[in-house]
Amino acid sequence: MTELADNWQAKLRNCNCCPRECATDRAALKKGFCNTGTGFAVTSICAHMGEEPVLSGPHGICNIFFAHCNLQCIYCQNYQISDNRTPSEWFEMPLEDIIAEIEAILDSGAIGVGFVSPSHALAQMHRIIEALRQRGRKPVYVYNTNGYDKLDTIQSLEGTIDVYLPDLKYADSALAREYSGAGDYPEVAGRALKEMYRQKGADITLDDNELIIDGLVIRHLVLPNHVDNSKAVLRFIAEELSPDVHISLMAQYHPTPRVADHPRLGRPLRQREYDEVVREFERLGFYRGFVQDLSSPHHYLPDFMKDNPFE
Repeated sequence: MTELADNWQAKLRNCNCCPRECATDRAALKKGFCNTGTGFAVTSICAHMGEEPVLSGPHGICNIFFAHCNLQCIYCQNYQISDNRTPSEWFEMPLEDIIAEIEAILDSGAIGVGFVSPSHALAQMHRIIEALRQRGRKPVYVYNTNGYDKLDTIQSLEGTIDVYLPDLKYADSALAREYSGAGDYPEVAGRALKEMYRQKGADITLDDNELIIDGLVIRHLVLPNHVDNSKAVLRFIAEELSPDVHISLMAQYHPTPRVADHPRLGRPLRQREYDEVVREFERLGFYRGFVQDLSSPHHYLPDFMKDNPFE
C-alpha cells in the first residue's frame, strides 16, 4: 500500500474518519456507528446508467456501493444495503475480486469509478484506488457522498478525487435529526461542501464525449411536505458557494416500505412541490445543472438483490 492508504488503514484502529468520531478499534471488531470492520463490505459493483448525463454516458459509470452508512435516513432508497443493523461480513469481498469486476466494467467503455457512501469506508476506498494504480488504471474517481463528511477528510482527498458528487440534504437541523439521526448535518455538510468548492470551483471539465472528468455537482433530493427545507438548501448554496455551481435537483423520491405509513414521507413528491423548488432555483440565479421529470421515481428504484440493482 502507499503511505496514504496505509495511514487510512491505521486510522481504523481509532476510527474518527467520519463526523460520528466513534473512536473504536475496527480492526478488533469493536464496531462503531456504521457497524463496519476493516474488510471490503461492498454490496454491488455495476455499470450504472441512471446517473446525471455527464456521469453516465453510453456506457455508464462503474459504481461501487459500500454497505452501511454513517447516516441512517429513514427514507433511504438503498435501505437494503444501508441499514447498519445487518452484519457487514455478509457483504465482504476480496480486494482482487473487486478489482476484477471494476476492470471488466472499465474495459466495456466506462471511464469513471464512483464510490457510493464512502464516508465510513475511506481506508477501503484508498486501497482500491492504489490497487487500480498498480495495474496502470487511471479512471475518473467520483466521490458520491451523503455530504456528512469531516472537513479534514475532504481536505485530504485533494488531488485524489476528480469529481465530488455530494448530497446536501438539509438546511434544517431538526429535520436532519429526525430523519437521519444527525442534528449537526447542516453545519458539517456545509463545511465539507465549501471545501469541495474551494478545490473545484463552479466550473466542470468535460471530455470530448461530454463526460465529466473534473468538478463538483451538488445533489438535492426534494422531499414531500418539505419545500421550505429545499429552498433553504438552495439559498445556502447560492449565498455561501455560488449560483454558478452545477445542481442536480432530484424529484425521484419514492416512499420505501419503511416510511409507507409516515405522516409526511409516506407519499411521492407532488408536481406543485417540485415546481415551487424549481422556481426558487431559477430565482436564485442557478442556471447550470439537471432537473428531473416527476415520473423519475419509477426509473431510480434499486433492487440490491439483483446483480445490477438498477436493471
